[in-house]
Amino acid sequence: MTWIKRQLVGSKKRQVRPGQQWKPSVKLKKPAGYTLLLLLIVVFVMGLGLLVAVPVLETQLRREKEEELIFRGRQYQEAIRLYQQKKPGTYPSSLEELVKEKCLRRIYPDPMSENGRWHLLLLPSMTKAGRGSVRAGETQAAEKLLVVPEENLKKIRNPQIVGVVSSSRQKSIKIYQEEEYYNKWLFYYGQTRGKKPQLIYQTGD
Repeated sequence: MTWIKRQLVGSKKRQVRPGQQWKPSVKLKKPAGYTLLLLLIVVFVMGLGLLVAVPVLETQLRREKEEELIFRGRQYQEAIRLYQQKKPGTYPSSLEELVKEKCLRRIYPDPMSENGRWHLLLLPSMTKAGRGSVRAGETQAAEKLLVVPEENLKKIRNPQIVGVVSSSRQKSIKIYQEEEYYNKWLFYYGQTRGKKPQLIYQTGD
């Protein structure tokens, strides 16, 4: 009797009401490791996407910095032109002097170098275009220019700054005035397109 009662009770529990579908009591389990495999696939796809995206992003950032280098270099070039108009025949002895004379809004650092320091373009001491020797409104194309690190400017006697150039020796993406290295992108007052001056590198030691 006991066995028969259990069977009857069990059969009542398994009865399906009208309008309902019978569902098996046994749940199907996903294969072991399926979730882990899916996760690995997602990580692989994301990693592959980063390998492609990172170089593209770095290239884009460098292009933007190159455009900023051109903008800042031309700002100094224009500031020295304005300085010449205010003080004919003279050149600034420091970049700060351009700000002091209100020819430049502020000091712009070199965007391509880690320390932001420029190399300054100076007139050589042997040039005839010394202080007070250039006429008002005259633009003299320099045949030779001294290249002096900004931090060594104090070691130069009577510096005459005519422009700036980046201190970075990195190869550029953009070709600027037929030059593909940042330390060859010159920005100076009296610059003539297609005519390049001889650069004399001096440390000031």
